[in-house]
Amino acid sequence: MATIEVDRTQVMAYRVAAHELYEEPAGEPAVLDLGVQDTPPGTAAVGLAARRWTPPDDGSTVMIWSTRGAPHLHRRADLPALAAALWPLSDADAAARMRSAPLKAAAGMGLTAFRSAAQVMREVVTRPMTKGEVSRAVSDGVPPELTYWCPTCQAQHISGLLFQQVGLPAGVQLLPGGRPTMLAPVEGTPGVPAQAAGTGDLIGAYLRLLGPAAPVDVARFLGTTATAIRPAWPDGLQEVRVDGRPRFLPADRAEALLAAPPPRGVRLLAANDPFLQPRDRDLLVPDRARQKEVWRAISSPGVVLADGEVTATWRARTAGRRLEVTVTPFEPVPPGIRAGLEEEGARLAAVRGAADVRVLWTEDL
Repeated sequence: MATIEVDRTQVMAYRVAAHELYEEPAGEPAVLDLGVQDTPPGTAAVGLAARRWTPPDDGSTVMIWSTRGAPHLHRRADLPALAAALWPLSDADAAARMRSAPLKAAAGMGLTAFRSAAQVMREVVTRPMTKGEVSRAVSDGVPPELTYWCPTCQAQHISGLLFQQVGLPAGVQLLPGGRPTMLAPVEGTPGVPAQAAGTGDLIGAYLRLLGPAAPVDVARFLGTTATAIRPAWPDGLQEVRVDGRPRFLPADRAEALLAAPPPRGVRLLAANDPFLQPRDRDLLVPDRARQKEVWRAISSPGVVLADGEVTATWRARTAGRRLEVTVTPFEPVPPGIRAGLEEEGARLAAVRGAADVRVLWTEDL
């Protein structure tokens, strides 16, 4: 297949269309193929509302620690395949996913570390339990090499990075209700995977929703390295050069990339929205100063997506039964975008359970 040449503008148009951000989804939104991150709690509901969809109250979706150990909302039916697809491909892959200071000594255990922690967690969580109760029991049950001394708690702890990454293969879900975090078993899930399977399909889902992308982008999304995922890199991809840089897209999406129309509309996207998950941030937000405002080390804001471009950040707070949304624009805002954000603010208020909303602009304060 001949290489396709496109620019950044066309890629952004494709991604907006792939995320169904300015149109009504035909059914469940496509972003559920990767899951919708819920960090901080409640943002998954905001992300789905931006796509004009509300999860049905029938148990068909479940909150679970999955990609990189972060909480995501997934289809319940997808969990068995997803657990196998996210299982490390090798000892080197497992070590790469445990790159945190408390676990340096455990990196050599590779897959054994994942398998041990997942099996212990599966045995421990047979009923609703607090996260602290589960952590204590798992820490006591795994090999000592997988724990470290926590001076704050004066106890040996399993690293939170490993602990949360094995939640999915252990068949453990997050229950709604806030604090303390409650965990419970997911009925009907298979045992801990014997080996990875279907990782190529998961990579394909990333490329379909967040492509065209390079192997290193996919690896960072999964919390590993491009070398580690190379054995699972799928066939049937179209090479795409984006402003001269090589990237890849499923071949059956090439026509959609070339035909994607200029996006028109405005949305309030929460921090960690699926649209903000690509690791090629220079493409998504070219300006470095704006990147620092969008992706902060602690407490990132939401963003305003106007005509396919990140044009502002926003934060919300509750004042009584009113939701106040404060928007900080990167540049002057046209009247039409302001009007659209009033509508989006009302939608956000409904998701947050507020009676009404007030949209404020920092440039007016």
